[in-house]
Amino acid sequence: MNHIPPDPDTAWRKAAGELSLPEVHRSIMVPGNGSFFRKLMAFSGPGFLVAVGYMDPGNWATDLAGGAKFGYTLLSVILISNIMAILLQHLCVKLGVVTGRDLAQACRDHYNKPTVWFLWVICEVAIAACDLAEVVGSAIGLQLLFGIPIVWGCVITCLDVLVVLYLQNKGFRYIEAIVVTLILTIGACFAAELFFAKPSLAGVMLGLVPSAEILKNKDMLLISIGILGATVMPHNLYLHSSIVQTRNFERTPAGKREAIKFATIDSTAALMFALFINGAILILAAATFHGSGNHEVAKIQDAYRLLSPTLGVGIASTLFAVALLASGQNSTLTGTLAGQIVMEGFLNFRIRPWLRRLITRGIAIVPAVVIIGLYGESKTTELLVASQVVLSMQLGFAVWPLMRFTGEKAKMGEFVNPFWIKILGWTTATIIIVLNLKLLFDTFAPDPLREAF
Repeated sequence: MNHIPPDPDTAWRKAAGELSLPEVHRSIMVPGNGSFFRKLMAFSGPGFLVAVGYMDPGNWATDLAGGAKFGYTLLSVILISNIMAILLQHLCVKLGVVTGRDLAQACRDHYNKPTVWFLWVICEVAIAACDLAEVVGSAIGLQLLFGIPIVWGCVITCLDVLVVLYLQNKGFRYIEAIVVTLILTIGACFAAELFFAKPSLAGVMLGLVPSAEILKNKDMLLISIGILGATVMPHNLYLHSSIVQTRNFERTPAGKREAIKFATIDSTAALMFALFINGAILILAAATFHGSGNHEVAKIQDAYRLLSPTLGVGIASTLFAVALLASGQNSTLTGTLAGQIVMEGFLNFRIRPWLRRLITRGIAIVPAVVIIGLYGESKTTELLVASQVVLSMQLGFAVWPLMRFTGEKAKMGEFVNPFWIKILGWTTATIIIVLNLKLLFDTFAPDPLREAF
């Protein structure tokens, strides 16, 4: 009698006994005998929710600084960061589809309780830091468009709780639809900005080629690490491994293989769009500010103020602010889901979505309001940078278990990572961890020690 290995999905589900995001789990039907296009459309959506985190306001400061100071050179860093993100999100798809567990649940199943609590706490801190960037970004957008003081803009962002709750009650497809609409709005704004800026095509092509100067120039390396930290978002790894399970695909090996294929196409296409957005911010800064000698532009408000006069196009600054506001509001939708997934996954503990959202948003709003109230609106850029440093601290703690779980045959069965994926994945994880340690060192080390290295 042949021994049939247990299905990873069944084994893990039996051990823990709960679903990820149960209110929308398997709520979207996948046509069994549909065409390639119909199946792709059924799986399309989660990738764009994930891509939102790769183009949130936290990215803007680093992309603006990189383009204004170094021209097109750091485009290669954005490209490499995006390739890393595509690989990591593919592994999240595999984990969710094959095992029926999101990354937070997988950590709870695998690690002891003290480790699980530690991972949960630092993940909650990272989500709060990400939410802080979204609050500040949205508030800046409201100020630039409507003249609302940033402190009041931070408070107004609390109202998105009602939007999130309404969309959740309508169905998961409604959340995906509003996210895609806002992403397309951002894309249209930057497409127009690039048309106005007329960047150098040769400069863009050369910028996509990695340069050894990036490693030799300390300032360039620091901004590069910041771009990486702002691009690869830790909470996206938890989010994607969960929302991919909203599709009701066949739980057979063939069905899972098909689900992995279409979900990976979805996330890759969405992340390529995020690559365009992040690249467009840097290219715009390079063509507009670097080319005109404004090398020190790093603040979003300065970019807004200088865009229209430098380009000679009155609407350029307005489009920039509209894209920023859309970016901030979009990120709040996915932040809510990520917070719910992390709390339920790590602790197996559920609270009402509106309460969860208010807690997360309150943690982000209080420090923003206090710091801006005490030190003025000039500190908003420092808040955005600080949020990215906090995110960088947590990233390795999410990437490491993801690589470990998807590389274990006992958990993944026939879907375990092949050798070449393991090499690429662990290389990516090592690069991310080392560069983020470098970012932390450069941020907190005393000046004499930092200069010595």
